[in-house]
Parts: sequence; structure tokens; C-alpha cells
Amino acid sequence: MAKFMDVHSGFHGVTPEQLADAHDADLKIEGEEGVHFERTWLDADSGKVFCLSTAPSKEAVMRIHDRAGHPTTEVYELTAEA
Repeated sequence: MAKFMDVHSGFHGVTPEQLADAHDADLKIEGEEGVHFERTWLDADSGKVFCLSTAPSKEAVMRIHDRAGHPTTEVYELTAEA
């Protein structure tokens, strides 16, 4: 399985509880695409959310986020780690 980092924009004013709810929406259906979302972070100043996952493909990550109600096309495969 590959690792991916995806980025969502427009999350200004989101509370930690709302972030957790969005993450939970992904977790409820992630197995249907063979995806596992490991962590999610919020940068409240920029309104950006970052999600770390393992998945069979970038497209699988995008499909889960789309179905959970927070689509993104900004998904990056992480090919090296230090």
C-alpha cells in the first residue's frame, strides 16, 4: 500500500469537533476502497486540512473523501520518508 497526503481548502472557522466529525465520516467508509486514514490535521489560519492515509491509489482516496462530503483533487503520493 502506498502512503498519501491530501489537502482540503476552505475549512475556515472549523472547530476541532467538526474536524473529528469529518474524519469519522471517512473512517466509516474507508474500508470499502481499501483506504485507511491515519491522521488529520487542521491549519485554522489558512483553512486547510491535511490527511495522511494508506491506500491502493490516489483515486481511492479521492472517492472516499468525495463520498464523505469533502472532496479534494489535491492528493500526493509520498514516495520517500526520512
